[in-house]
Amino acid sequence: MQILVVADDQGISSFLEKGLRAEGYSTVVAGTADAALAVLAQPGAPTDLGLLDLGLPSGDGEDVLRWLRHDNQSVPVIILTARAEVADKVKGLNAGANDYVTKPFSFEELLARIRSTLRTAEQPSASEIVVRDLRLDLLSKAAWRAGQRIELAPREWALLELFMRHPNQVLSRTQILSSVWDYSFDTGSNVVDVYVGYLRRKLNKPGLSPMLVTVRGAGYRFVDESEAEAEVRSAH
Repeated sequence: MQILVVADDQGISSFLEKGLRAEGYSTVVAGTADAALAVLAQPGAPTDLGLLDLGLPSGDGEDVLRWLRHDNQSVPVIILTARAEVADKVKGLNAGANDYVTKPFSFEELLARIRSTLRTAEQPSASEIVVRDLRLDLLSKAAWRAGQRIELAPREWALLELFMRHPNQVLSRTQILSSVWDYSFDTGSNVVDVYVGYLRRKLNKPGLSPMLVTVRGAGYRFVDESEAEAEVRSAH
């Protein structure tokens, strides 16, 4: 797996390059938007994922992201930036980023997000999303968990799709409103909490590990591995 690191801070790019190589990834580092575009434009470029800083010389990191999506390239991208405002996160995700990590960050968390993003990018069919024992059919708008069909209202289905496309990422109520309701509700409304409650009761069945959890003071997170799996992975 090759990861393209796009950052003008040599300290950060060197830290990421060293850490990723220690985990078995090959890396290419680009310090400017132009250099990143040159790498991505190479025929048959083997880039499997991009770590993209937004503040870059010779163009903003969003220029790189826009070029990728305009060119219909499906290379997954994780934005890595100091811009922590909700509006910046929403803008980046709406522009086509797969995840958004703010500085300062934990390398272990970033590594988990990289693995999660790569797993999602390797879905067997563009017509469905599969996370653990949960499957969402994008054509029939049907969902199954552990082989049992889950009946979902339209808003619940849209909410589940949002969570499944951003596994392990904490989504704030504002981000969810923007994506599922297009801000048609007052941000002070509890509509997000109500629908998350509906969805959680349908997903978190007795005998099955929870998939939708509350992150106090931040929002909600869709978990793509069970606690037992996480413990096994951390032990190694």
